[in-house]
Amino acid sequence: MSKSVTVNGVTLVYEDGGHGTAIVTLHGGPGMGSRAGDWAAFQPLTDTYRLISYDQRGNGDSDAGEPYSHAQFVADLEALRGELGLGKIVVLGGSYGGFLALEYALAHPDALHAVILRDTAASNRFQGTSMERAMGSGFPMDQARLERLFGGQVASNDEFRESFGMIQPLYTVERDPAAEAERLARIPFRYETHNWAFSRNQPDYDLTGRLNEIQVPVLVTVGREDWITPLEASEELAAGLPNNEFVIFEHSGHSPHMEEQERYLGVVRDFLARHVPAPAPA
Repeated sequence: MSKSVTVNGVTLVYEDGGHGTAIVTLHGGPGMGSRAGDWAAFQPLTDTYRLISYDQRGNGDSDAGEPYSHAQFVADLEALRGELGLGKIVVLGGSYGGFLALEYALAHPDALHAVILRDTAASNRFQGTSMERAMGSGFPMDQARLERLFGGQVASNDEFRESFGMIQPLYTVERDPAAEAERLARIPFRYETHNWAFSRNQPDYDLTGRLNEIQVPVLVTVGREDWITPLEASEELAAGLPNNEFVIFEHSGHSPHMEEQERYLGVVRDFLARHVPAPAPA
């Protein structure tokens, strides 16, 4: 059953299961992401760890409340960690959630055992690459709509849904149109959060010069066929992080944790076993 906690003036909805060291997941897709995907993908880890997956402010079932800045998202995570009494944690950030995981690692290094990054980036320098790959994909693309989406200029939740529907086929190696349609219908679109993130946060996002400050172990993972946070972005991360392990998933796009779930969980378990204190005997 979902739970809720109030931090920094907003109520955040979360899932909580398992015991031991807490892994806190940070979903991507500001304005369309939610806890659901991470909770489904990583729930097997609750046999050894405590798993917390929450909807960030302005996302999913959690309250709205500006600012939707990286600093605010980081402050919310730190407040959630304190309210739930989690102690040292592992942060697992996917896509845009990886941006926040990196920001959290820089702001609160003493709160972390380790960081897991999935299909993310340390800078905004590959956005042009993503646009080029979308336009050259062979799928029908409306360039003006794509530019509004990437620029954080979406006018409504309906436009947001239609724009994501246009690019949705690009995300996985093996398509399932029926599953895509079902997913599209379930997504809680909140265009104001998206617009803030892409018009205010993204343009100046660049942590490459500070990656050397992150000393905790970091697992960098990426699908080889990822278009939106391409392989080059993870290579940049691996080049800059002093204590990282880099794993490419050859048969995945943007979501290797779902496209190659069994292997992905195996890689995560191996990493955690070497870098996180073993759970106390039952």
